[in-house]
Amino acid sequence: MQASHTENPFNHLGLEPILLRAVYGLGYEAPTPIQKEAIPAILTGRDVIGTAQTGSGKTAAFLLPILHRLLKQSPGRTRALILSPTRELAAQIEVALRGLAKGTRIRGHAVYGGVGMSAQEHALRAGVDVVVATPGRLLDHMSRRNVDFRGLQVLVLDEADRMLDMGFLPDVRRIVDALPRERQTLLFSATMAPEIETLSRTIMRNPVRISVSPPHRPPSTIRHEVYPVPQHLKTSLLVRLLGREDMLSVLVFVRTK
Repeated sequence: MQASHTENPFNHLGLEPILLRAVYGLGYEAPTPIQKEAIPAILTGRDVIGTAQTGSGKTAAFLLPILHRLLKQSPGRTRALILSPTRELAAQIEVALRGLAKGTRIRGHAVYGGVGMSAQEHALRAGVDVVVATPGRLLDHMSRRNVDFRGLQVLVLDEADRMLDMGFLPDVRRIVDALPRERQTLLFSATMAPEIETLSRTIMRNPVRISVSPPHRPPSTIRHEVYPVPQHLKTSLLVRLLGREDMLSVLVFVRTK
């Protein structure tokens, strides 16, 4: 049963009423642990490091306070940049942004590889408040002077551990070096590898640390299955499994090339 508007725990986070209406409209009943901890901290303007699992609600944890901040200003300049490791995640963040910004004048646009640049270039040059981007494609746009970050106020590094695994940290450093030094930086990661700690020390100022991830516990949405199968039937079994309708995204590890 959904909580009423007056009872909804999001009311106590200090967010603008128009954002609360969007939250209600999306069916959010209560803040997740990362949202409950991170939103008030981000609203203070402090840098924040959040350690939380994928699927913990961290996207809204940084989008809501960013939108709250931008609502108090005139639209039109890029004031927030969200870096994402993959095009799929960037697209998901863009969808979440549009849902939470419903009824406002705040505009966001996602830029990532694998698609043409012209539509992205047009949107960036027209002016968007929030840019969601993968590092490589953003560097392409920066080299073409399609983006203006002189008014940037907030930088978000989402799933920083995946950026590390995919070799994006050098690109991230190049991007950060081109941004205003006076900004709020938010970093979210499922784990904190030494390289991520080093990065945070060089790009953040006295960050608030928030951790809601139980160690070594996978999200409840992950299911483990084992299929004992004779050697000569392995390939046919794999093909059959890959043909299942619920196999939307698959990573297959093999022993040799």
